[in-house]
Amino acid sequence: MLFSRKSTELPTPETALKGRPDAIPTAAAHFVNGHALKGPYPEGVELTQVAMGCFWGVERLFWTRPGVWVTAVGYAGGFTPNPTYEEVCSGRTGHTEVVLIAFEPKVIAYQDLLKIFWEGHDPTQGMRQGNDVGTQYRSALYTYDDAQAQAALASRDAYDKALRARGFGSATTEIKAAGPFYFAEGYHQQYLAKNPGGYCGVGGTGVVCPIGVGVGA
Repeated sequence: MLFSRKSTELPTPETALKGRPDAIPTAAAHFVNGHALKGPYPEGVELTQVAMGCFWGVERLFWTRPGVWVTAVGYAGGFTPNPTYEEVCSGRTGHTEVVLIAFEPKVIAYQDLLKIFWEGHDPTQGMRQGNDVGTQYRSALYTYDDAQAQAALASRDAYDKALRARGFGSATTEIKAAGPFYFAEGYHQQYLAKNPGGYCGVGGTGVVCPIGVGVGA
């Protein structure tokens, strides 16, 4: 069946699903704080994208942090325009499950977000995260400027060193400039606030990230 296969190989632009010209419907506002998902965002707010496996738990990990203005879940890093959840799960869009973070750098620095990212999942697993298998669960950082890109690469190198010192493999995290972000369907947005007992999926290696400061409880 089209949507039952758990692909661990990325499609090419030629083999990817064609998608659609119009965005799929999503929520207008954040279920927890009421801020507009698509903006406009306040002056000084910056954007970044992280992928750490199933986006339900990842989003909650970030929306609870002071200085994060709004979060939204969606799809990025692939080829298919305006994909549906089912299409992404088929492995035929090239996208991974991503959280868009709008944050106030005067309150929470990008380095702090990186620390949460590295400590919140196991970045060594390739096209999976725990029992969740498929290209849509791969680890990724999609950056919005040179400063973010340089910080992301430096943090990966530092974390790799810490991983090797503890006997783990190297990070397989994809790091590249942010491309289009496609907002996921409304029911996915802030899913764990609407379904407190729902699947979370956020874990980690137990290796403390060697950059930045503590992230708190």
